[in-house]
Amino acid sequence: MFVRVRTAGVCAVACLLGIGFWSLGSGAYIPAKAWLAQELMQRAWVRAGQDVDRPAPWPWADTWPVARLRSQARDVDLIVLSGGSGRTLAFGPGHLSASAMPGVIGNTVIAGHRDTHFRFLRDVEKGELLSIESTGGRKHVYEVLGADVVDSRKGGLLLDTNAAFLTLVTCYPFETRDTGGPLRYIVTARMIDQGAELAAMPPR
Repeated sequence: MFVRVRTAGVCAVACLLGIGFWSLGSGAYIPAKAWLAQELMQRAWVRAGQDVDRPAPWPWADTWPVARLRSQARDVDLIVLSGGSGRTLAFGPGHLSASAMPGVIGNTVIAGHRDTHFRFLRDVEKGELLSIESTGGRKHVYEVLGADVVDSRKGGLLLDTNAAFLTLVTCYPFETRDTGGPLRYIVTARMIDQGAELAAMPPR
């Protein structure tokens, strides 16, 4: 079993390397890379749950899994990486290191690309529930308060709060191919229950 898992992981790394050559310059490159990266990150997530310190998803990675984000309503299950650099966000959503860790008092900020991992944010509605799981296995449920479009040139995110908040950030508008614009789409949620199971969320 170990040999088969290891071989599968090596194959996935090889695909992650090779996919850029055959699809470079095509619209399929970024979604395909994002999908393959999540497969490798799922494996690293399992190792993180086994008390492996900062397990790298692939040999050259300078980031590691820190949380798991789920939305039952949107059929979303994503591994969240440490850091918010462009290199990290190319492979998955990233937790901004200056923000709070999930489940604690403060604002947990996670960023992701609008055309891959965080595309689902455009459909998220007020009252929906999101789940964040830590590497230690503890789950935290957040209720969505709403969504806003903000200009990143006019101020930053509020990080110091007296409650546990979750802020998901992506670029805006969703349908444009232009990059580097100042607008951000922000979904804000507040923690309502520590240790709750996502299965307990009401169906939509």
